[in-house]
Amino acid sequence: MCTNPPFGKKSSITFTNEEGAQEEEDLVYNRTDFWTTSSNKQLNFVQHINTLLNASGKAAVVVPDNVLFEGGAGETVRRKLLETTDLHTILRLPTGIFYKPGVKANVIFFDKRLASPEQQTKEVWVYDFRTNVHFTLKQHPMTDADLKDFVCCFNPENRYQRHETWSEDNPDGRWRKFTVQEILDRDKVSLDIFWIRDKSLADLDNLPAPEELAAEIIENLQSALDGFQELTRQLGANTKS
Repeated sequence: MCTNPPFGKKSSITFTNEEGAQEEEDLVYNRTDFWTTSSNKQLNFVQHINTLLNASGKAAVVVPDNVLFEGGAGETVRRKLLETTDLHTILRLPTGIFYKPGVKANVIFFDKRLASPEQQTKEVWVYDFRTNVHFTLKQHPMTDADLKDFVCCFNPENRYQRHETWSEDNPDGRWRKFTVQEILDRDKVSLDIFWIRDKSLADLDNLPAPEELAAEIIENLQSALDGFQELTRQLGANTKS
């Protein structure tokens, strides 16, 4: 299954309170087949895709960066993916391929597994197709040929016979393997993994466009706000119980 979730702000409803004033409330999906309850629709979409897969199903899902690093419900979803599926590959997509400037997205590839007490993901392969890669929708659009190296590294004919292009001698290699324990040891089990030195940070003349920088700042602030809202919701639920 290849798909992508709805990108954008979380869903909400507007209602009139007892005083006659309008209030807005996040929509929180509470499904018994989900690993966790969240108002983050991208996290819910990933969980939904997992429930649709059969016992040997395979999925490739486009997700924004916050799915890879967000705490709370995000960490729960990542732990469950690593535990119950074989989350074998992450493709970090470049900016400049979406209509909204600065959008950062990834493709996560995972295979469904039968219920087992063992950790189903053993290793995660990451292809960094973002750092020092720049596209635009009109002047320099991405083409199928640009993904040729990733397809070669992915090795769809037999993904168990892969070879890293990264090494200590080649620190800019874009294809790197991480054990599941290395990922579990990361803060919040973050899958937002990168290692290539960003040349734009050392070259002030090649900084991203202002709208991209602004979009990234907004995204980081929104992610932090979402985390605080999720924490507040959980604290409120604990107080009521």
